Amino acid sequence: MSEISARKRIWGWWFFDWASQPYHTLLVTFVFSPFFAAVAADYFVTLGTESEAAKAQAQTLWSACMTITGLTVGLCAPFVGAMADGSGRKLPWIFAFSVLYVIGAAGLWFMDPAGSNLYLMVLSFGIGFIGAEFAAIFVNAQLPSLGSRSDVGAISGSGFAFGYLGGVLSLFIMLLLFVEQANGKTLIGLDPILGLDATAREGTRAVGPVVALWFAVFMLPYALWVRDKPQSGPRVGPREAVAKVVRSLQSLRHRKSLAAFLGGSMLYRDGLNGLYAFGGVYARLVLEWEITQIGIFGIVAAISAAAFSWLGGLADRRFGPKPVIILAILVLMAVCTVVVGMSRDQIFGIALAEGATLPDTVFFICGVLIGGFGGILQAASRTLMVRHTALENATESFGLYGLSGRATAFLAPLLIGIATAISESARLGIAPVIVLFVLGLLLLRWVRAEGDQV
Repeated sequence: MSEISARKRIWGWWFFDWASQPYHTLLVTFVFSPFFAAVAADYFVTLGTESEAAKAQAQTLWSACMTITGLTVGLCAPFVGAMADGSGRKLPWIFAFSVLYVIGAAGLWFMDPAGSNLYLMVLSFGIGFIGAEFAAIFVNAQLPSLGSRSDVGAISGSGFAFGYLGGVLSLFIMLLLFVEQANGKTLIGLDPILGLDATAREGTRAVGPVVALWFAVFMLPYALWVRDKPQSGPRVGPREAVAKVVRSLQSLRHRKSLAAFLGGSMLYRDGLNGLYAFGGVYARLVLEWEITQIGIFGIVAAISAAAFSWLGGLADRRFGPKPVIILAILVLMAVCTVVVGMSRDQIFGIALAEGATLPDTVFFICGVLIGGFGGILQAASRTLMVRHTALENATESFGLYGLSGRATAFLAPLLIGIATAISESARLGIAPVIVLFVLGLLLLRWVRAEGDQV
């Protein structure tokens, strides 16, 4: 077999972002989560729950789903990564978790619009989400081998940009051809394609199989162009993996910069994931948007994320990842403050006329900033982790990075769930995200911009 060029390997690596992004764009944020929230809220109303309390209960259930899946990924990721590093073989793990991705996503087709199988759908979503997150950890661990220290920022940013473009295209397809509006037609006035029954919400439910098929097809360039580079040495089993991760955690006492970065990113990435997981839910429950309107919002956010991620990659190369991260966090904090202070009929306590469209306009602007600076934050964080990573321990290191991103991944959903339950307001329930961004920003003070590879 001929040698695969470095350029093809980078493109293959980018195609993972293109293939996997629809899980986050379509399922976590803009189509399935608001659909699930609306179905759950209506279901709880039929059980006798008052309308606003039913919305809060629906958001609490979604937060429980994200909490459990986040804990699962966070606790297991570094140990699985250590075992993969022992043999140098990442691809078998990536493809195994890809199977979970496809099975979990495809299972969402069976969502009952009447709400009879809410908990089964939570399980199916969780299986796919766990597969997506684990696969991403292993793929991220390949980043240090794709280019020089000065190039990985641009490679990372371009990868996120390419992925967001995939998310935009998949969202376009869903809105134009599948997702039915209240009148039973898609955004361009068609019946859902393939004879799907709009009255049974089959167009919207098709989002699961579409995401699964998208991933299976567009993973082919990755499968063809990305290869493992096996390492010598004995295979690492579960017991050795645990010992290795424990040693890595203990070594953080002597690596203040890495410890501060992992702690800070643990908090601010958790806040960002909270925004992603509940943005569509907020739009549905607080602003009362239809799924198609949320989808248009998602397209705007994803396009801005693609453009900003690419620009962020250039800024990363010019200024380094740390200042880029700080700017992104400050912008996202401001956006969260606006979101929490706004509802359908007021902004920061200033009453609006009935039917005012200002909240819709403001939230669209917020979507541009969340998508844009969220993409920048993720790409630059991945680059800063590379600056703290030795190539021979890359998967274990990114397993720790995954742990820092997922060990408290339950925290944002949990705090949002608690705040929502106490306030009985889906809007005020978003407030804890601001605190997570503030704490993450404070910890960056001790992070060395040049990293500390050992």
